Amino acid sequence: MIVVTGAAGFIGSCLVARLNELGHYSDLIVVDDFYQSHKDANLEGKFIREWIHRDLFVDWLRNNHKQVDFVFHLGARTDTTEQNWDIFQRLNLDYSRAVWDICAEAGIALVYASSAATYGDGEQGYSDSHEGVSALEALNPYGRSKLEFDRWAMSRDTAPPLWAGLKFFNVYGPNEYHKGRMASVIFHGYKQIRDTGEMRLFRSHRAGYADGEQKRDFVYVKDVVDMCIFFMKNRGVASGLYNVGTGSARSFNDLARGLFAAMDLEPSIQYFDMPEDLRGQYQYFTEAAMGKMRDAGYPMDSVRSLEDGIGEYVREFLAAGRYY
Repeated sequence: MIVVTGAAGFIGSCLVARLNELGHYSDLIVVDDFYQSHKDANLEGKFIREWIHRDLFVDWLRNNHKQVDFVFHLGARTDTTEQNWDIFQRLNLDYSRAVWDICAEAGIALVYASSAATYGDGEQGYSDSHEGVSALEALNPYGRSKLEFDRWAMSRDTAPPLWAGLKFFNVYGPNEYHKGRMASVIFHGYKQIRDTGEMRLFRSHRAGYADGEQKRDFVYVKDVVDMCIFFMKNRGVASGLYNVGTGSARSFNDLARGLFAAMDLEPSIQYFDMPEDLRGQYQYFTEAAMGKMRDAGYPMDSVRSLEDGIGEYVREFLAAGRYY
């Protein structure tokens, strides 16, 4: 059986949809906090064998490990503005360590969600080489929790037969309707343009960056889940940390222009000051080094461009109010 934790969330529910497309129905176990009804629509219409609440999952896995072939551990607290470390300690560290230990003991392959937030302000670059992990410094508690787990995983004497910590960059796409403030700029920009005819972007507060020219590696969620599944299909690749992005940094102005084009409108962009609580933890540039994924055999030429990803997201999902 295949397990997906965080299955009702953004990336997790898209992974479930893709696994269904690949014929995984009766072998699919989903794990989440299913009391959060605002995420229910993400799993509507999906074919699933069993639903397990996250508080019960560690014991379930310990008791049913012989039936499990692969674990995608995507469940985590992902709010980058959350400052309560105890939440991250419990959900992103202690919980993930328990899942790792069972997978290692039982011989279950494991993919888990790391994050580009582990790279902090980017001064150390964006290479997923293990040699540079000790020098990284995250900008917020969320990034720190992901970085600490990466370091912990790398230090283990016992490990799953295959493990991959996937450093997700700026993911956008269907099924993020529930995320509120944490939804992608593309999601919020679409609503702004639809409702007001213009899009608002953060003004730059750093020398060397013009307004809207802050750059990120924006990656479409369908490409993200295909990279996740790549590890399930290719068990012989080297275990370790892997970036998940496009390998190409694009500006927020590019993003805005792509949105207006997808909506068949002329661009109208306004800039406003960044909230004070974000300025100290804001990344002005991210770009995933994707050589390691490419060398592992992933077809990087299949990854969608920003314009193609936005076009599909807008036309097939946002404009239609559809889920993946």
